[in-house]
Amino acid sequence: MPRFRSRLSRLAPDAHSDRTLLRPTSRAGVQRLRVAMGTWVTIEAAAPTESLAILGIEAGYRAIADVESRMHPHREGSDLARINSAAPRTCVPISESTWRVLQLALAMHALSDGTFDPCLPSHRGRLFDLRLSPAELKSRSALCRAPLALDLGGIAKGYAIDVAIEALQAAGCVSGVVNAGGDLRLYGRSESVLLRRADGTCEPLTLADAALAVTDLNVGAPQRPAEHRGYYRRCGPASPRSRYAAVVAMTAAVADALTKCVLLADAQCSERALRAFDARRIG
Repeated sequence: MPRFRSRLSRLAPDAHSDRTLLRPTSRAGVQRLRVAMGTWVTIEAAAPTESLAILGIEAGYRAIADVESRMHPHREGSDLARINSAAPRTCVPISESTWRVLQLALAMHALSDGTFDPCLPSHRGRLFDLRLSPAELKSRSALCRAPLALDLGGIAKGYAIDVAIEALQAAGCVSGVVNAGGDLRLYGRSESVLLRRADGTCEPLTLADAALAVTDLNVGAPQRPAEHRGYYRRCGPASPRSRYAAVVAMTAAVADALTKCVLLADAQCSERALRAFDARRIG
């Protein structure tokens, strides 16, 4: 998998792979670093016992792996691969997680007047050609009115962070941090990070129970995997309105998607999308 440099630097010492951090407190803190979603993913958790924190972290990585397997655009058996290969107007069963991400993508698509569109131009279909099963139905499915080439690289990594956070909480961890290649979410604690700006300078930023996502298209920025290219040239101007965006939101999926709206949509659309999710652009 491609290796990415994080756009966020922790003010605490750097993480090392599979290291347990025992702090002078009644809680045990554990930290792990592994490759997932095409980047390095760090998960930290604090729990009443070390074993409970480790169980939470393992559950977090499993949740991330599940998102990766279901939302890869080409991997055999993934929800996206089955949607992309289905004949038009064919109902395709999908997982709850894929349904949720596609629902959020459709909301971003509407708020940005179609600028946020994770459909590659290799197929004529656009995101508005996708129909999802109603929320009240327990079985989830998708139907395309035209051939689609869906690529959720602009939103799936943020969602993977969110489900990892949910796994930590379900395991009984009292606080946690998930950092995936520059997208970050934490709960139960505040954290100081150094946010590297577009000009290379760093700015201290304190987060508490929030998510931060950064997208940087400038020279020298980390390169995206080849399959994650569905949200840049689909419509609008030939080049992005901006080349750098950092957004703070309540969830990482929302923050991740909103950076693309800030980069690509006009000012009115991007501000409307930020307000709709009670998010803010940094700088």
